[in-house]
Amino acid sequence: MNHKYEGSDERNFAIIKLYIMTLYNSTFENFNKSYIGSATMAIIGQSCLGAVAAMFILANGTSVTQMIQLGIIVFTNIIANTSILAQMSHKTVFNLIITSVFFSILFIIINNI
Repeated sequence: MNHKYEGSDERNFAIIKLYIMTLYNSTFENFNKSYIGSATMAIIGQSCLGAVAAMFILANGTSVTQMIQLGIIVFTNIIANTSILAQMSHKTVFNLIITSVFFSILFIIINNI
């Protein structure tokens, strides 16, 4: 059976993937151009976001699940900050900051429901 929209899901996925990679590359170029200022703002921003995530996690109690979540948030924030201080490659720093922000937002959403 030959449908008019056969393969449209794959095409849509490819378009979304292209958009995300374009956004990632352009954001990294901006980050790389002004690395010192961007890294400074990233430390402040992702540390504050991590603190908010920790607050939401601890607001739900202190069970083992919350402590694991808290450990993940603390670990990702420490790694992102340490990567900047250790002068790792700009791409590594950028990816670790994105990872830290992703986990912070994820745990804020999970613990706010």
